Amino acid sequence: MKRAFKFRFYPTAQQEELLSRTFGCVRKVYNLALHARTEAWYQRQERVNYNATSAMLTAWKKSEELAFLNEVSSVPLQQTLRHLQGAFAAF
Repeated sequence: MKRAFKFRFYPTAQQEELLSRTFGCVRKVYNLALHARTEAWYQRQERVNYNATSAMLTAWKKSEELAFLNEVSSVPLQQTLRHLQGAFAAF
């Protein structure tokens, strides 16, 4: 038997801002990784796995253009890459 629970969440203004920033970074990382995988396949017929995208994430965080990724927790960003890997595996 499966159960579901609903919870209400009333974040403070500071929590809302952090959540919004985190969600934005997650979207950015997902789209960058998806683009990298798609480009690698169409240009070189090369498969890119989770480890490669994780290394890319480290490089993106070090770049000046994407330095804002360091402002949020790395856990959601890594989980995003795992979700993308799962989507490709299920495909």
